Amino acid sequence: MKILVLNCGSSSVKYKLIDTDTDKTMAEGGVEKIGLADGFLKFKMADGSKQIRELGLINHEQAVKAILENLTDPEVGCIKSFSEIDAVGHRVVHGGEKFASSVLITDEVIQEVKECYDLAPLHNPANITGIEAITALMPDVPQVGVFDTAFHQTMPARSFMYALPYKYYTEDGVRRYGFHGTSHRYVSQRAAEILGKPLESLKMVTCHIGNGGSITAVDGGRSVDTSMGLTPTEGLMMGTRTGDLDPGAITFLMSRHGMSAADIQKLINKESGVAGVSGISNDMREIEAAVNNGDERAKLALDMYELRIIKYIGAYAAEMGGLDVIVFTGGVGENQTGVRLNVCESLRFMGVEIDADLNARTRGTETVISSPESKVKVLVVPTDEELMIARDTQNIVSNLK
Repeated sequence: MKILVLNCGSSSVKYKLIDTDTDKTMAEGGVEKIGLADGFLKFKMADGSKQIRELGLINHEQAVKAILENLTDPEVGCIKSFSEIDAVGHRVVHGGEKFASSVLITDEVIQEVKECYDLAPLHNPANITGIEAITALMPDVPQVGVFDTAFHQTMPARSFMYALPYKYYTEDGVRRYGFHGTSHRYVSQRAAEILGKPLESLKMVTCHIGNGGSITAVDGGRSVDTSMGLTPTEGLMMGTRTGDLDPGAITFLMSRHGMSAADIQKLINKESGVAGVSGISNDMREIEAAVNNGDERAKLALDMYELRIIKYIGAYAAEMGGLDVIVFTGGVGENQTGVRLNVCESLRFMGVEIDADLNARTRGTETVISSPESKVKVLVVPTDEELMIARDTQNIVSNLK
């Protein structure tokens, strides 16, 4: 089955065409700068080279149309017509408490996703725009929504509730939802496969760390706690996000500097984190280079970043009553060998022993990087959210026949 996977952002559309019979990616790329005069489509050729096509001023429907036309282009495409696409799977960021699994897109589902707009005002409207674009261009193709929050719907109330008056949960839905769920689900399943052990038997902490980052406690294949909350701002220190922060600091700054809610949103999401502390960059490669050159603020930022990861892993091990596996994924988790080494060295008291030489050689490949003597297995597993979306889409669409 050929599944088109779409990830629609506010000004971009990323795509992959996946043959789920072989798990092969047939084509991938994306449209960027939607709504601007210099919008463009970039895509990867069969030989691995990258191409760019200028599109100019376009909207989301035109962006999706450009992707479809590129897929069927006689020179650079990989299919002859739209009819070869059996279904479309959409990444949808926020499903609230409405969706605990992937679902076939219907008018009712679209309305329920729209009801989550307040929870993800930048993402969910763009996700719906992508769904509507496919409906307009390919009205007969089935579409499936795969939600970032769905995997975390197995969390117990003690993990997802905030210590606010209960009415704010019942009336406004204020609780921890978590994100990166599709990634955490994929790497936890894949780690169990690599180790040759039943997922149901494992206590696992999955670390999706990059410019954005979250950590999840996975007990027997189920998410029981996660670091991101009502929004993706909570939890780990990230590239430009604060992560965990005393709410009193927010009201203090608002009062002291006359900051508005919009000012605070910009501060905690766009100006903080690694970039804010270091004053250099949100790119961990640049931070590590600065540390090597003796920059003290870069070292402080890196130390803070790593400590937050260590604290969450330790807390989740305690919460689950043990730990069998740690998984690193995401841009930093897959490639920054120093971060992995420093985190694991701090967890030696838990029986974590990393193979330093193997860790130093591992970037972006599936590898067990713990030593044979380690009581806790440590793995690098590159995430593949698009493949998980494609598989969910295939399963749901197959049941329609």
